[in-house]
Amino acid sequence: MRLRIKLTEKIKLTSGELRLMSLFQNITGAVARDCVVDEKMDRVIFIVNKGQMGLAIGKGGSTIRQLQGIVTKKVELVEYSEDPSAFLGNVLNSDMINEIKINNRFDGSRQAVVVVDSKKKGIVVGKEGRNAEKARILAKRYFQISNVMIVSEDHAQNY
Repeated sequence: MRLRIKLTEKIKLTSGELRLMSLFQNITGAVARDCVVDEKMDRVIFIVNKGQMGLAIGKGGSTIRQLQGIVTKKVELVEYSEDPSAFLGNVLNSDMINEIKINNRFDGSRQAVVVVDSKKKGIVVGKEGRNAEKARILAKRYFQISNVMIVSEDHAQNY
């Protein structure tokens, strides 16, 4: 099986990340576009091609659990999209998001504002901010978005 991996030019992978991607593909049969080892949150994040989440997760989550057992870290998956808003929706669970705005700031940087129901904000941000941190890492890596803010509807008009 030949692997075709198309990555954004600026992304550099370490030999360890390449090994993890190869392991991921061998175990799941899905193609990993990218791999991020997040030591701070003790996890490995794989970016998979559109339509391959089911294959990567496996029946009842069996494939992903097998992979987690081998890498001995939490494994998280994100489905890739070329659209920054759709990609952030995939990172943060689009079912809980009301709106995503991508703003160009005066200093030339880009910011994403994710608007959620105030009752769901904690779930979207995640325990210890792990989902928000994942969104920040990946938004910067793929779309040069320097900041991701998760705000409740009642504060959205300020952005």
